[in-house]
Amino acid sequence: MVQISKWKIIFVFLVCALGVVLAAPNAFSPEKLINIPSWLPKKQMNLGLDLRGGAHLLIEAKVEEALKEGLENLQQGVRSALRKPPNIGYRNLGLIRNGVTVNILNEKDIPDAKERLKGVGNQMVLEKDGNNFRLKYSEEQLRERRSNILEQAITILNIRVNELGLTEPSIQRQGVDRILVQAPGADPEKLKKIIGKTAKMTFHLVDPEISTFNPRHRVRPGTMLLKSVDEKDLSGRPVYYLVKKRIEVSGENLVDSQPTVEQGRPVVSFRFDPIGARRFGNTTKRNVDKPFAIVLDNEVISAPVIREPILGGNGIISGNFTTESAQELALLLRSGALPVPLTIIEERSVGPSLGADSIRAGKAASIFGLIAVAVFMILAYGGFGAMAVFALSLNLILIAAALSLLQATLTLPGIAGIVLTIGMAVDANVLVFERIREEQRAGRTPISAIDAGYSRALTTIIDANLTTFIAALLLYMFGSGPVKGFAVTLAIGLCTSMFSALMVTRIMVVTWLRRRRPQKLPI
Repeated sequence: MVQISKWKIIFVFLVCALGVVLAAPNAFSPEKLINIPSWLPKKQMNLGLDLRGGAHLLIEAKVEEALKEGLENLQQGVRSALRKPPNIGYRNLGLIRNGVTVNILNEKDIPDAKERLKGVGNQMVLEKDGNNFRLKYSEEQLRERRSNILEQAITILNIRVNELGLTEPSIQRQGVDRILVQAPGADPEKLKKIIGKTAKMTFHLVDPEISTFNPRHRVRPGTMLLKSVDEKDLSGRPVYYLVKKRIEVSGENLVDSQPTVEQGRPVVSFRFDPIGARRFGNTTKRNVDKPFAIVLDNEVISAPVIREPILGGNGIISGNFTTESAQELALLLRSGALPVPLTIIEERSVGPSLGADSIRAGKAASIFGLIAVAVFMILAYGGFGAMAVFALSLNLILIAAALSLLQATLTLPGIAGIVLTIGMAVDANVLVFERIREEQRAGRTPISAIDAGYSRALTTIIDANLTTFIAALLLYMFGSGPVKGFAVTLAIGLCTSMFSALMVTRIMVVTWLRRRRPQKLPI
């Protein structure tokens, strides 16, 4: 054990030097980092919500509304299937809790109606009671649909929040119909604006006889009255459009959307997939010189007149956009429409000053802990204790380097994990030094005592750290938010403490032993 190869010493030195280089950017402010040469590392530790400040939102997903919309689409599918030639007569087509019910007028049409309904509701339960049919979801299918709707909403929220350029946002499912969003460094108002929009985009033809419409007039069958987002009439009142209910092209067919500038004004460009491009091209070809409404969340963004067929699948959305609003709209369209309306039921903002106070408190706790441990180790083990303190300080640097390299998020519980690591890091040295003491008392020479101390304590050190590492791993796997932050720093700290105790301290002890060649160890 006292024989250490040059390659091992070089490896330890390089790891320590790399750790210092990677941890160094954390000692500088972001403004000063700009002046550092580009070839040097510039990554700093990511700070969590409780340290950096940001937004904490608890959101309720209106899953039942999404299910109802799905049942209405199912109802429309049943209507279309029964009206296909040859037409099947029916009545009392309506919704039930988990499906659709319909009554077939003629008994001779029942076999054909049964086959058509099976085609509409693939894998759905079809029940028959006389002339009445019920097409419904099973309870298991309903639970699966609720879960899928919520997971889809979380996926879209992840896309939207990540595109804001935030560091390590956390979006997690809470119970059956709630979502927890934690975004360090986020502007709460901007975040709510991005999250709260359903962003369901559709393209409709405007009524051929009436473009703008008085909301007090009667709405024609097959049309709907929608308010313009930003257009106003001469009296300052919002402009309304009478548009056809039929959706010509859906935003589901969008594959890209980017903010751009046209004639010096911010606009939003979009691009369809092949299916959407074909539908958009056919619609614009048939309706040249007619107004075409672009609708977002039941509001008309723009209603331009089609001047010529648009066959390439690309288009421009113009309106009274600012640069910021154009960027937001492009982001919403790229991420896709939410499958369910969202309502913010709890909102908390953490200010940067509170985070700064937490950081100062964490630094103070770490420094005081390090000093207390240093005093104890030096008093208990003399020069050997001083070596352990040096290795412990290096251990903290390695933890900062690992957090910076991995871009892991440091939270307030994570600081607690670092403080805990200080105690655990020195534990390995305590085990080794106590074993060396015992061997020296047993009459061994200094070289033999050190060799036996490290070799016999190795198994105990590995067992102790391995069991704690497993606990940290389980905390990371099954925990969330702050718990994960604690688990990350604890796991990293265990690895670096093993390295510092078994490699760095041992090299220092062996180097001292070779130079001094003492007759008795000062321990």
